[in-house]
Amino acid sequence: MNDKPIGIFDSGVGGTSIWKEIHKLMPNEDTIYLADSKNAPYGEKTKAEILDLSIKNTELLLGKGCKLIVVACNTATTNAIAYLRKNYDLPFIGIEPAIKPAALQSSSKNIGVLATKGTLASDLFYVTSKNHASGISIIVKEGTGLVPLVESGKVDTKETEELLRKYLNPMLQKNIDHLVLGCTHYPYLIPVLKKILPDSVKIIDSGQAVAKQTLHILVQNNLRFQEDRVSNHSFYSNLDPAVLAGFLMEEKASCATSYLDF
Repeated sequence: MNDKPIGIFDSGVGGTSIWKEIHKLMPNEDTIYLADSKNAPYGEKTKAEILDLSIKNTELLLGKGCKLIVVACNTATTNAIAYLRKNYDLPFIGIEPAIKPAALQSSSKNIGVLATKGTLASDLFYVTSKNHASGISIIVKEGTGLVPLVESGKVDTKETEELLRKYLNPMLQKNIDHLVLGCTHYPYLIPVLKKILPDSVKIIDSGQAVAKQTLHILVQNNLRFQEDRVSNHSFYSNLDPAVLAGFLMEEKASCATSYLDF
């Protein structure tokens, strides 16, 4: 199994922010990425719908021989990963908003969380907040409309900036000193976020932590590919693969992007 690929899925292009961190840390590992853009955003769907989509993506990646699956979607993690771990015999790596490090580092004791409706309404988000943010005020905001903007490539636009200002202003009025990005699409908005946020607000996403956990689980399960080689990466979109390819243009890795009806 060591030479099998790492599988990654998300509700679209956002999870490529996670893929980049995984590839940076483990450049010799092959990967297969599924962008379920046709069904984005997951955050607006019911728990049952999110679970069904997560099962569909998992089955497809299993069919392609993946040795481990990264659920590169906060909403899918918080709503489906417990089921996936219980019903499939391979490791799953999940993603959830990085509330713990933000709470530990906060001086003002006020942190902001920008996430999807599905993530904020999940039991896992509630438990994580309760366990790791005692004495911390968490100002949450649903990032409605942000995922479609990223999916359509409208990252650095006036429309996106205005929407982010609308969501962030109430947080800034509450004196937040950390902003937790609770969706893998949102790291692509960091350049715009930095225009809006003062230098005193630290932006936290989960990319590096997920990559490190992926490496840890591969080693723990004796699944790490040890040899030096040129790795191969297959990216599939069920909507427009050209949009997905646009988020990979700066990568030097061998990235094959194509349409797949799933």
